Amino acid sequence: MAQRGAQMNQDKLCCSICLDLLKDPVTIPCGHNYCMNCIQIHWDEEDRKNIHSCPQCRQTFAPRPALGKNTMLAELVEDLKKTGQTAPATHRYAGPEDVSCDVCTERKLKAVKSCLQCLVSYCEQHLQPHYESPAFRKHKLVDPSQKLQDNICSHHNEAMKIFCRTDQQCICYLCSMDEHKRHDTVSAAKEMSEKQRELEVCQEKIQQRIKDQDKHMRVLQQKMKAISQSADKAVRDIHSELQGCHRASSRVHHHHQSHV
Repeated sequence: MAQRGAQMNQDKLCCSICLDLLKDPVTIPCGHNYCMNCIQIHWDEEDRKNIHSCPQCRQTFAPRPALGKNTMLAELVEDLKKTGQTAPATHRYAGPEDVSCDVCTERKLKAVKSCLQCLVSYCEQHLQPHYESPAFRKHKLVDPSQKLQDNICSHHNEAMKIFCRTDQQCICYLCSMDEHKRHDTVSAAKEMSEKQRELEVCQEKIQQRIKDQDKHMRVLQQKMKAISQSADKAVRDIHSELQGCHRASSRVHHHHQSHV
């Protein structure tokens, strides 16, 4: 638990531009923190556009804000280093099998969520605006997916949020007004919800059939056991009768010999 807490502290004290612990940390007007050199380089590149923005929340500032070192954050970084609990950041970087963050400009971090509205995958740091800004509150976040582009219509380059029941395929809103205009269409979310309910009902029926079959097998086993017990009893009875007949035959034979 302590190691996890240390990792959380380290993540909060990392610069989302260079992805390392903050160096000469500064806090810009929107509240996000960066290495002084990193944000200066970022704003230098934006000077020609006469726009200065936050790489995380995209809030813009005019004129270019003056930067001052955040001494409290600097002390926290130093304290974290002194504890020796700074975990290596390599495990947070995306490998070939991982979904990488689409926003990271340098070495890509692992994505923790994908947004079905933005069709973008985000690491923990770049995901924060979705939690902090009201503009993103209605966005649908899902587990990281490498197949987000499968949700884009190849004809209109729009998100496919509609399901055509006539053709049994997902389409975009432009498709619904064009070649699928008179087709039976619903929202993809509604269709997914209904299919999920149908799947649950089907699973319940299968489970019930399995239970019925188990019950039927138990009845058959009981009947087989009863038949086996009856057969064993019949064999024992026949054996007893044969033994009785043998003893009776022996007595008759012995009686005949005694008279002779």
